[in-house]
Amino acid sequence: MGNTPPERGPGQRSGTIRGRLARILALPMVAVLVLLGVVVAGNVSDYRAATRTTGSVAVELQLQILAGELQQERGLTSGLLGGDIGFGAELDRERKQVDGQRDRVNGLATGDGQGLADVRAALAELDGLSGIRAQVDARRATRSAAFQFYTARIATLNSVDLGLGDSADRTLRRGIAALAALGQIQEYLTQERAFLNGVFSAGGFQRGEYAQFVGMYAGLQQAEQQFGLSATPAQIAVAQAVQSSGPYSEAQTFETRALASADGRPLLVDPQSWWSALTPVLDELVGLEHSAGADITHRAQALQSDATRRLVALGGLVVLCLLGAVALVIAAARSITGPLAALAAEAEALASRRLPDAVARVQTGTEEEQPVAPPPLRVATRASSEIRSVAAALERVQATAFTLATEQALLRRNTTESLANLGRRNQNLLRRQLGFITRLESEETDPSGLANLFELDHLATRMRRNAESLLVLVGEATPRTWAGAMPVADVVRAAISEVEEYRRVTLRRIDDAYIAGAYVTGVAHMVAELVENGLTFSPPDVDVEIQGRQIGNQYLIAITDQGVGMEAADLASANARLRGEEHFLMAPARFLGHYVVGQLARQMSVDVQLSPSPVTGVTARVVLPARVLAPAPGIASSPSGGNGTGERPIVTAGSTVDGARPPIGSSAAAARPAIGLRPRPRVEYGTAMRPDSGPVDVPTVGFPAVGAPPVDFPDVEVLTATGSTAGHAEEDDVDRTRNGLLKRPRRARVERAEPTAVLPRVGGVADAVEPPRPAALDESPAQVRNRLVSLRAGVQRGESERHGNGEERV
Repeated sequence: MGNTPPERGPGQRSGTIRGRLARILALPMVAVLVLLGVVVAGNVSDYRAATRTTGSVAVELQLQILAGELQQERGLTSGLLGGDIGFGAELDRERKQVDGQRDRVNGLATGDGQGLADVRAALAELDGLSGIRAQVDARRATRSAAFQFYTARIATLNSVDLGLGDSADRTLRRGIAALAALGQIQEYLTQERAFLNGVFSAGGFQRGEYAQFVGMYAGLQQAEQQFGLSATPAQIAVAQAVQSSGPYSEAQTFETRALASADGRPLLVDPQSWWSALTPVLDELVGLEHSAGADITHRAQALQSDATRRLVALGGLVVLCLLGAVALVIAAARSITGPLAALAAEAEALASRRLPDAVARVQTGTEEEQPVAPPPLRVATRASSEIRSVAAALERVQATAFTLATEQALLRRNTTESLANLGRRNQNLLRRQLGFITRLESEETDPSGLANLFELDHLATRMRRNAESLLVLVGEATPRTWAGAMPVADVVRAAISEVEEYRRVTLRRIDDAYIAGAYVTGVAHMVAELVENGLTFSPPDVDVEIQGRQIGNQYLIAITDQGVGMEAADLASANARLRGEEHFLMAPARFLGHYVVGQLARQMSVDVQLSPSPVTGVTARVVLPARVLAPAPGIASSPSGGNGTGERPIVTAGSTVDGARPPIGSSAAAARPAIGLRPRPRVEYGTAMRPDSGPVDVPTVGFPAVGAPPVDFPDVEVLTATGSTAGHAEEDDVDRTRNGLLKRPRRARVERAEPTAVLPRVGGVADAVEPPRPAALDESPAQVRNRLVSLRAGVQRGESERHGNGEERV
């Protein structure tokens, strides 16, 4: 048996335990994955923010450097325009520094990050540097205009927002704020240096310049306060160290003198001294700015590293969760399906092998043998208590099934033995009954009473077949066996004699062949069952036809009816029964004939199949294999008359063939009955009825038993089993009783008085002339029947008298 799962009915949901466990865990797994996804998304966002912060810090630092370089160029330009030509060489070097730093910032400002577009816009405003530089070199630009140009460009660079102030990290935000404050301090200091450089070069403030200077000084103070709020203690300490340095104090002295010149007094200060005093301070602030930028960069990189580690950790956690969930599902499924699969395999082995084997042992064993129960079911050691409970239930089912199967096997065996015993008893009683009926027939002289005895004889013959059917069904052999081969035609006639409505059977062409003696009874029984089945399902006015054909080394017997026919499904079921695929105890009683035929066919290796007839009805095809057939017995030359060819003639029903059978009283005539028939009478026409004719056989087709009324089958072509008297010397050696049993009578040879005319076989070559037919009798069927009955009674009385004179009865 295979492991194909059973088909699901409508409305039943499919699925396995693994699938159901997966569906159960699907929702929590999805929820966990969603939560992990949110966390991972947050970490991914932090990672991206940290990455952007690192890039923005790099851009911000480069912008601060560029702003510082512009501040340096602005101061030198103011000094040059103030009249101090000593700043010219240094200004040229500073301009190159500005251009190089501008290119570096421009390289970092690619992409679509936050604030990068503003950076590119601020760099675009520096395109006017070449123009203002040309005006400065030509001394066409005023000091105020140049100062405003540079200041505006520096302010644009300082106003670029790269989103660093929106960072989620507080340390990073404070570092960015401190860096911005340092940038403002540096801007205001450079503005003062450049502005006062021009003032000191001019010897004092011009109109409106003092107010402008005071604004710068106030912005510086505010930027220093902002730096103190956001800078780290280390940065504040560095700033305080710068403020306490000598250059800063000197620069502060110059600044104080400028503040005191609000009344417009002249300022006699060396611009180079002012420039030299404030330059170290600015350098210290630039260093502090670089340090703050480095701190910011380090913090941004630390944030990026932390985000990377968290992202990797969360990714690994997600993968571990998924793998763990899958492993849990697989482990849970295996913990259930593994023992269940083992239990299912045990149940399958129990149902397909162990229990049937045990039942087969019970069925084939004897009553003394104790039935051996199948082994218990094996359960996996890791099976749960529920699975063990199922296994225990299956164990109880196995025990109950084995008990029931044992009881059923015992019941079937007892039933079979009872049926076999009953069949043998019936057969013995029927054999005695047939013998008694034969004795009554021999003593009866009244034609009506003799006809009734003939009918009773026929019924007893049918009952004997039913008893033999019972033996066939239970697998017992029939005691009726034959030693010699029999012609197929005689076997078919014997089968016809055992059915009730034998008058409705028509024999068509029957090819000449012989059936081995061991199979004669079985073939006759099989044909009788099939003929009776065809008669049962045919209209009462329609005949059943039988044909026989030699096909190679096989022989085909076709039984055709013109009845109601069968549906395709019923035909398939009937053929299955004929093939022996079902047991008769498990089927309705109306199909017992099919099981009898199937049992006989299986015993003799005969192929029996039902198929639709060409017009209507069913045709039963019986194919006899070579093992069932036997070679024809040897035929000697006829001593008198005959054709001398040894051929068996074809006899057409209704015609008379002289010499086709031996005369009454010969041992050859008594030794050749059909199966189930006692010896048939010979009727010799007188000279008044048929002049110049030899002895004539009464047509035997349709004779059911000894003395049964003859039935005429018109236009039926029959292959007779007899030839000339000398042609059957072998069969003359074996005599039979009236019931068909083997007997060893004395040999008696009867020579014919005159030669016979033989009708040649179809396709043969013969020069014999068909004898003349007798004149038709103008009598009713009842009169003919009574005449034949009287003749047979006289024949039997003559045989009795002969036996009384010392001759053996056959």
